[in-house]
Amino acid sequence: MPIGVGRDSYDVRLRPLSDGGGVYPPVVVVIAEKGWIAEASRDAGAIGKTAAVPVLLGWAIASTRRGPNGDVPVNSTCLANARAACKSSNSSCRGATSFARAGYVCACDAGFQGNPYLADGCQGLSIGIGASSGVSIVLLVIMAILVTRKRKRQRVKKMRRKYFEQNRGQLLQHLVSQKADISERMIIPLEELENATNNFDIARKLGGGGHGIVYKGILSDLHVVAIKKSKIVVQREINEFINEVAILSQINHRNVVKLFGCCLETEVPLLVYEFVSIGTLYNHLHVDGPRSLPWSDRLRIAIETAKAIAYLHSSVSIPVIHRDIKSANILLDDTLTSKVSDFGASRCIPIDQTGVTTRVQGTLGYMDPSYYYTQHLTEKSDVYSFGVILIELLTRKKPFSHLHNGEGLVAHFVTLFKEGNLVDILDPLVMEEAYTEVVETVASLAVTCVNLRGEDRPTMRQVEMALESIQISREQSLGNISTENLEEHNNIARNFLPTQERRSMKGGTRLYSLEEEFLLSARYPR
Repeated sequence: MPIGVGRDSYDVRLRPLSDGGGVYPPVVVVIAEKGWIAEASRDAGAIGKTAAVPVLLGWAIASTRRGPNGDVPVNSTCLANARAACKSSNSSCRGATSFARAGYVCACDAGFQGNPYLADGCQGLSIGIGASSGVSIVLLVIMAILVTRKRKRQRVKKMRRKYFEQNRGQLLQHLVSQKADISERMIIPLEELENATNNFDIARKLGGGGHGIVYKGILSDLHVVAIKKSKIVVQREINEFINEVAILSQINHRNVVKLFGCCLETEVPLLVYEFVSIGTLYNHLHVDGPRSLPWSDRLRIAIETAKAIAYLHSSVSIPVIHRDIKSANILLDDTLTSKVSDFGASRCIPIDQTGVTTRVQGTLGYMDPSYYYTQHLTEKSDVYSFGVILIELLTRKKPFSHLHNGEGLVAHFVTLFKEGNLVDILDPLVMEEAYTEVVETVASLAVTCVNLRGEDRPTMRQVEMALESIQISREQSLGNISTENLEEHNNIARNFLPTQERRSMKGGTRLYSLEEEFLLSARYPR
């Protein structure tokens, strides 16, 4: 049974429950901590065998009985000199009163523990607890950061894998599988491009348009590159993107923009090209003011572009039709060397085929009319587009915006050529700098290239050779080449150009009546 607190003494008296005689077993009486007897009684006889039992002793200083009415004696409360008993500076006196007795005890202040009756008995918990709590908090924060970063890396890795598959990474790997070194080199991590562009800083932006933004960057190997971030919204455009990567990965020509690689780890795939420093032929040709590119540079750029297209048509393992030849897709470096770019619309043509039927794509004003109407794409479609560029170089007029009496630039040029009135449309700078014979020959070649009948157009290899012949003729007139070399190249030109020129002139009005139906080509750029 529980014993009340505050008793001076406690007597236990036992008597038998019955008056009958007999022998009684030994009786054991113990005073113990509450709960101990109930635990010990589970083992029969354990109490009798126990030599010691736990006792919780409560005591107080100046413990005295309370008065008859429960009054607390004055000498049993905390005295003024209680510090004599509570020796620790981090302790205090506290009253200890029960229903029978009263007194006081010393206790360590909050945040301290130990023996308040000793001078240094109460030791502070605040430093220890604070330090341990601080360490625990720091550890928890570090663990939280590590876990968060790990989960973030896992999410990023998963997302990048998703984009890689969404962006047809497997298709690219398949397309370049025959050249494993190219496949490995072509795929560039996103982190590399983020570092190269300072996280695509606006200050690194080179330009942009309806199809995307181009940034300037420096790769870890110190290559200066242009990074094309396309605005792709449909799967078809992703396929075209992969198509461009696959084609450019197999091309190595000084007049074709070099592709360093691509990144497929973003929602919008990224292309990484060599950096071509000073812009496009379109921008340099159509400047404000009377003077533009010198004729000598225009002719050289035309030759370099013809070489690049001829290379695509006849010198790669699988011929490539660019399908979007235009001045805006011819880049110029700091020496005005031309680089054909933007192969997103290009198509590979099997060697045993002369063309392919496909959805019409390209830029109106430069687009082959026969391809526009029949959807049959051939190498001669690029020839037509190149002929338009020759006309653009001669006239410095924009193919998609020039209209004269209902005629587009191509039809107007052909009409004036047929009438012998090219002077009405030629760029004054060309007339000032170029020889008449050179201009007439280049114009004749341009008219041949834009013949509405694709079979009557020359090949790009023939165009290249004709332009080189014209260039050599020009250099000979300046005294920079021998007569023998001039005659050799003129023979090459004669083998093709005179026949084609006669064809282009014969029935020219009938052929170019179709141009009226194609006025859309001269009015709206892509």
